[in-house]
Amino acid sequence: MPRINTALELEETRSGILAGRDPRKTRIAVCAGASCEASANGTVICAFQEETKKRGLDVEIEIVATGCHGFCERGPQVVVYPEGVCYQRVCPGDVPEIFGETVLNKRIVRRLVYSDSEGEAVHLEEIPFYRKQQSLLLKNNRLIDPGKIEDYLAQGGYGALARALTEMRPEEVLEEIKLSKLRGRGGGGFPAGAKWETARRAPGEIKYVIVNGHEGEPGAFMDRALFMGNPHGVLEGLIIGGYAVGAREGFIYTRHDSPRLKATVERALAQAEEYGFLGKNILNSGFDFQAALHLDVGIFVSGESSALMKSIEGKTPEPRSKYVRTSVSGVWERPSCLNNVETWANVPLIIGKGAAWYNTIGTEGSKGTKLVSLSGNIANAGVVEVPLGTTLREIVYGLGGGAPGGRKIKAVHFGGPMGGSLPERLLDTPLDFDLLDGLGAPMGAGGLLIMDEEVCMVGMTRYFLEFLSGESCGKCVPCREGIRQMLKVLRAIEAGEGKEGDIATLEKLAWVTGKAALCALGKSAAAPLLSTLRYFREEYEAGIDKGKRPL
Repeated sequence: MPRINTALELEETRSGILAGRDPRKTRIAVCAGASCEASANGTVICAFQEETKKRGLDVEIEIVATGCHGFCERGPQVVVYPEGVCYQRVCPGDVPEIFGETVLNKRIVRRLVYSDSEGEAVHLEEIPFYRKQQSLLLKNNRLIDPGKIEDYLAQGGYGALARALTEMRPEEVLEEIKLSKLRGRGGGGFPAGAKWETARRAPGEIKYVIVNGHEGEPGAFMDRALFMGNPHGVLEGLIIGGYAVGAREGFIYTRHDSPRLKATVERALAQAEEYGFLGKNILNSGFDFQAALHLDVGIFVSGESSALMKSIEGKTPEPRSKYVRTSVSGVWERPSCLNNVETWANVPLIIGKGAAWYNTIGTEGSKGTKLVSLSGNIANAGVVEVPLGTTLREIVYGLGGGAPGGRKIKAVHFGGPMGGSLPERLLDTPLDFDLLDGLGAPMGAGGLLIMDEEVCMVGMTRYFLEFLSGESCGKCVPCREGIRQMLKVLRAIEAGEGKEGDIATLEKLAWVTGKAALCALGKSAAAPLLSTLRYFREEYEAGIDKGKRPL
């Protein structure tokens, strides 16, 4: 494919791609997300490929391994286009019947469609799990092959980049992000525009923009769903960010333990360069930009911003003091603007449709949609995308289906090991950065763990602190030793061997660790403890009453 040199050539290329496609052609999209991959979706994909060859239809019918569809509980999932018929929990043995009935004769295989107490749903958009979402970031996952840039271009891809480079000055792009009120989706919810502006104004000609795709917390798989399903959406956001900030080089930092993710990102980078979206004089705008992939070293703390930047430099990923901001002095002590995968993926939407449009979604202080991964004691585990402001109750019951087996939900936990737990009575709380933070359960990256009535909250807190103790870099004493001492007390209480004064000791250790630790891991390590002491204190007290255990 020849390099695209102008915005006009981009639109001509897009038109050519669409003109060469028959919208009536049968296209079978098989979810290839991590969960479906674990459910042997590869055998389903092979079965479809073999069936098309056997019937001599391998030219007329397209089999596509797409990104994550989100409904992990019902995978492997297959959608037959153009009708949009959705089949769930598909096995290789189901493929001949799907071909014979649906592909060739346009009939429905009823046993494979979604059904619940209210009836069945044949088409994907009719399924309650999808109908109740607002899919902006994930919608392309089931429509495109993540390995083909042409699929992304067909959906309007790189149009926002063309607008930014040819119709807007860098300052105008920055202002649009500020007006959108986009907040970082990686944990802190810091205004993205303010961070970008700090990096832009920082002295120095060399600056960097960075995708934090580490996503190391247990139960979080939103970023991987985005990156594996639509890598160009993230890359386009990064390039636009580089233009706004004044950076000509970017880094993508992600996990070393996912060969498919690595291959997906590398392929996207190569395709973007081939088409002219990376390199010199992008779209004849005078803007040069390159991006490189860096892999983590397998420890949780390497996802912390300053530790991540040390890792990019080839050094041990140890955090540094926060009095020096990375947007001023980051990689090689140069201004470095870091956001997570989901944040960057929002950028093309904002630049393409405008900040005014983006501000119609969400709450006053939390705009746009949010990806949330549902795990734990939940009927419908998976990834959902909802407008900020949606209540936790709607997410847990309306989308997640509540706890399986009719059990009662006791609590939900946001933010992974450094997050907090809320009791069921607070599920009417809207999904809002500030409200959740005030309740002691910051949204974090969006991992939502659901716990039923059989879960011991002391044991759950102990689990999180054990994780953090093992993942602490050990550089600072408050984190390294503070977590260990909290664990020692927690284990005694969980075993029913607690003693008077243990709760006061835990609270003191939590305060000291939070105040004195070097980075966010240590400062937030006690968050699960403090939230469960706030809402489930009676379980701690039960473990201190001799001879009793919390549950």
